[in-house]
Amino acid sequence: MKMRNVAIIAHVDHGKTTLVNQLLKYSGTFRENEKLEDRAMDSNDIERERGITILAKTTSIQYKDYKINILDTPGHADFGGEVERIMHMVDGCLLLVDAFEGTMPQTRFVLKKAIEAGVKPVVVINKIDRPNANSDKAVDEVLNLFIELGAPDEFLDFKVAYASALNGTSSATADIESQKPGMDPIFDLIISEIPEPKVNLEGPLQLQAALLDYNDYVGRMGIGRIQRGTIKVGQTVSCARLDGTVKNFKILKLIGYYGLKKQDIEEASAGEIVAFAGLPDINIGETICDVDAVEPLEPLHIDEPTLQMTFGTNTSPLSGKDGKLLTGRQIEERLLKEAQRDVSLKVKRVQNAENWIVSGRGELHLGILIENMRREGFEIEVSRPQVIIKEIDGVKQEPYEDLSVEVPNDYVGDIMTSLGSRDAELIDMTSDDLNTKINYVIPSRGLIGFVTNFLTLTKGYGIIAHTFREYRPIAGGKIGERPIGVLVATQSGQSTPYAIQHVEERGTMFIYPGTEVYEGMIVGENKYDMDLSVNVCLTKNLTNQRSANKDQTVVLKTPRKMSLEACLDYINSDELVEVTPNNFRMRKRILNDAERKKWEARNKTK
Repeated sequence: MKMRNVAIIAHVDHGKTTLVNQLLKYSGTFRENEKLEDRAMDSNDIERERGITILAKTTSIQYKDYKINILDTPGHADFGGEVERIMHMVDGCLLLVDAFEGTMPQTRFVLKKAIEAGVKPVVVINKIDRPNANSDKAVDEVLNLFIELGAPDEFLDFKVAYASALNGTSSATADIESQKPGMDPIFDLIISEIPEPKVNLEGPLQLQAALLDYNDYVGRMGIGRIQRGTIKVGQTVSCARLDGTVKNFKILKLIGYYGLKKQDIEEASAGEIVAFAGLPDINIGETICDVDAVEPLEPLHIDEPTLQMTFGTNTSPLSGKDGKLLTGRQIEERLLKEAQRDVSLKVKRVQNAENWIVSGRGELHLGILIENMRREGFEIEVSRPQVIIKEIDGVKQEPYEDLSVEVPNDYVGDIMTSLGSRDAELIDMTSDDLNTKINYVIPSRGLIGFVTNFLTLTKGYGIIAHTFREYRPIAGGKIGERPIGVLVATQSGQSTPYAIQHVEERGTMFIYPGTEVYEGMIVGENKYDMDLSVNVCLTKNLTNQRSANKDQTVVLKTPRKMSLEACLDYINSDELVEVTPNNFRMRKRILNDAERKKWEARNKTK
């Protein structure tokens, strides 16, 4: 059977997963009575809720007499390592660009990875039905991006299809009137423009693990494209390890991809994308070979983590009231299991403590791990994210990122002031009648806590995107620490309307009356740049005196609602977030008021 291996790459929210849905629907892979869910490739609950793809997904489509293997890749910078490795499994890619937004920072990142891997792109301009969409401008921006990234000449003559993935229509021209139901123009481009897999059906086996999966029955599994030969269940093969050693093992399980289903298969040949089990410690980049012909392929590059957080067992007075999984052993097992599946995640135990340093690719990467653990019934406490400092040629260096913001013109001054205080370096800016687009280079630690602030400053109308750029020598000064103080509870118990009424004039509350609080818990934000200890459990003294205003109702302001990401962005280095299945609570590391003040006094004198 003829075959094509294709990746779909794009900026966040440009419609990759929706397009894959339509390709599945119109390919004839499904029977008429089979129902295809919206964004069927996003199988994880969090992916569905947030509308993002977290892990790359593989599917295969039957179109005419072709088998088209499609890999739906993540669009967010935190999961960019997956995109890079997927490029080694495909021979071409569909670059999806929003007809209204045009090329964005993540478009540049994913296209750069494709060009570096020599993978031929085909361009699909999506959302051409959007108001004010400009397909011609989007194509021009794509061409400029190809030139900027130094694409070879043969890539510059890219072919373009136009689509509205949401409506399930496509066409070969930009004319909206020519849009017809179905995805045939895109399928035809895949078949005509993307080459067949460059593989060798004969000869000894060669298969490189480019992605990892985890199965409760067989443990860690490698996923990759067979470069040469065939592989069978029960076959004894050799693994050329990254350290230069060779280990023999037996293939226990082979999985192929058909539509959205994973199917056990007995055999697969060159060009196929398969998952295999049998070696419990298989690593990305290791090559599976015939026992008599051990020929390793070039190792794959894996992006290093740039951000770390400390995870620990929950030590708050309310520990154990919410979750079922509380112990250090359970938390460690869960973190190590995640590290088995996610090669960009590193877990290291802190000596003589029930704490673990967890390193990842960004706040979203680590935030999603915390959210998954919370939903599984874990209780943990986590620290403020910190960037990972590296020593390069004897100089301490920190990660820098390209940052792009698009904001309504009214808010440009506030955003530039905020980013200036975070050591952002302005690269360029362009304006039209409504919006201004500004590009910066900024230290990664300057972005910690900025996203929540950005959404507040732009009243939710701003667009923000960032991608890792490089390591540079550390910039001076404190960047990213919250400049404002907090209101910290001094008593444990239930908060009362009477107490909150008197405290809320000091700042903004985070809690409702009746919330269970404890000493050292952060209950609000102070107006000033210092922390303030407050009692939110105070009750009104009861007397037998009649009061003239006894029937007066207490009217309180609505407290600020804090999501998990908002809490992680908000806390300073002397604070923690307590995460349980039903609650997020911010707290001080040192809960006791007197001890904390002594610690703060000692640190001020240093």
